[in-house]
Amino acid sequence: MRKALALLKKDFLMETSYRFAFFFNVFGVLTSLATYFFIDRLFGNAVTRGLEEFGVNYFSYVLVSMAFFGYVGVGIGSFAGRIQSEQAQGTLEAILLTPTRISTILISLALWNLILATVDMLIYIGLAVFAFKINFTNVNILSTTLIFILTIFSFSAVGIISASFIMVFKRGVPFDWIVGSLEGLIGGVYFPISILPGWLQLLAQFLPITHAIKAVQLAVYKGYTPAQLSKELIILSLFTIILLPFSLWVFKYSLRIARRDGTLGQY
Repeated sequence: MRKALALLKKDFLMETSYRFAFFFNVFGVLTSLATYFFIDRLFGNAVTRGLEEFGVNYFSYVLVSMAFFGYVGVGIGSFAGRIQSEQAQGTLEAILLTPTRISTILISLALWNLILATVDMLIYIGLAVFAFKINFTNVNILSTTLIFILTIFSFSAVGIISASFIMVFKRGVPFDWIVGSLEGLIGGVYFPISILPGWLQLLAQFLPITHAIKAVQLAVYKGYTPAQLSKELIILSLFTIILLPFSLWVFKYSLRIARRDGTLGQY
């Protein structure tokens, strides 16, 4: 815990040196929500048939999806981004050569981004309640918490694999693009998958984000219990159980290669 807090303090001191970053972040969230708010005013009725399951309008649906998708971005982007940052600063080799467990280092690298994602979430919720008057009284806290935890774990595994490639090849891999583009497009983030062609709906079933988005919408707006969301929770659990140990193995293997080649500090 002491080592994790030390790395978190380092990230905090670096990030807070950019004094306007927080205000730009709030402005970005606000402009994104405003964009979808006016899209809902213009085209909302066109996707009403796809939202009957959740009992909300388009803007309410996309607000929760975007806030939730920010946490997915933490899982994907934290590790690779932090690895690149530590390489550029010349501190990666020193950190990885300390007598610290790999899992502890990886968790520490993601902590600051997780805090920022939580701040973004609070901004989304605050704007939703006070500016856009969205009703969250039906939310099931237990279900929502379980969905968040499983989603972070499953997508963090993909992020660790991405970081492993960067450590060896010094370049990014398509994982970030796949999550940001493909899963955003067909995973139900910006619109319900029921409006997609049948073959894309079938493909979407093989993406964890599809089940995560559906589950969080039902937990927030319909108050579904974990028992009612058992299918989605089981699928997310399977992704976590399979991908997380595999990603840790890939990272350790990549670390051995980088140490053997003497390229750990290069970028």
